[in-house]
Amino acid sequence: MTAEPLDVNAVTALVADAAAAPSLHNAQPWTFRYLRDIGVLRLYADLERTLPRTDPDNRGLHIGCGAALLNLRVAAAAAGLSPLVRLLPDPAYPEFLAEVHLCGTGPPDGALAQLGPAIRHRHSSRLPFRDEEIPGEVRDGLSQAADGEGAQLLFTGAWHVQSLLELVRDAEDREALAPDVREETTRWTHTELPHAAGVADGIPGEAFGPRQRGTSAPVRDFAVGRPMPGRGWAPFEKNPNIALLGTARDEPVDWLVAGQALERVLLRATADGLVASVTSQPLEWPEIRWAVRDPVSSMAHVQMVIRLGYGPEGPASPRRPVADLLDIL
Repeated sequence: MTAEPLDVNAVTALVADAAAAPSLHNAQPWTFRYLRDIGVLRLYADLERTLPRTDPDNRGLHIGCGAALLNLRVAAAAAGLSPLVRLLPDPAYPEFLAEVHLCGTGPPDGALAQLGPAIRHRHSSRLPFRDEEIPGEVRDGLSQAADGEGAQLLFTGAWHVQSLLELVRDAEDREALAPDVREETTRWTHTELPHAAGVADGIPGEAFGPRQRGTSAPVRDFAVGRPMPGRGWAPFEKNPNIALLGTARDEPVDWLVAGQALERVLLRATADGLVASVTSQPLEWPEIRWAVRDPVSSMAHVQMVIRLGYGPEGPASPRRPVADLLDIL
């Protein structure tokens, strides 16, 4: 370890980048605590921001916090640091997700540092993409990004894309019959256009994208049947590029791994000029989650469905101020 811990301003900047990560319904379910005397930053789950109906096992919460952890590692590497990370360091406190020694020894991770500029440019795009294939070398780079974090990324064939679309519709039908799930979605998604000032979380109406004319891409409709004046319709790409992100096991530590892999893939995609949206909708129902898996692949547990392609960037979603996320001791 180096002798001098980081000052508060540097840590605040790192947490701001960490908090730019995606999360289920943009709930931003994370808090940080900096122990300045020893240069340690701790990541905790914010249990007041759980989604008990949509995410009863907190799988999505862990994935979102894992994505924030990856952003933290990228920002630290870009700042010339070599952080040392321990996942779930205290079994007695499962909400204590990771401990990051910011001033580890050795050179920074150059591959992660290169992704630093993508942190602020990555936004989910629920807009139509162009019907254009992703080159093989770009796909390989995305798969390597997932592999570098201990996860697997698999691009699905056309037949499986159709199966996924059917599973998305099945999940939508199940949600329509579950008022408690609909109420939770309504709480975290805002149909006002433009987005209400002062709201620092949830998904703004501008980020919903248009309603699909037909159903060809797995894009979640967060309006959930609510009226939304000014929102139009549009055809989406007929041959979407869909990838499944998965892990060998399905425990909290694997969800944190999946979150880091997801964000590394999304940052790599952003750096490569791609846009993306993710959906966990068919993964939120245990009865159909198993069917999302590609039966001819070796992927054991699918953690996220990712739509990738070329097209317009999505608008930024709001973020909570760092002062609400970071305690300094």
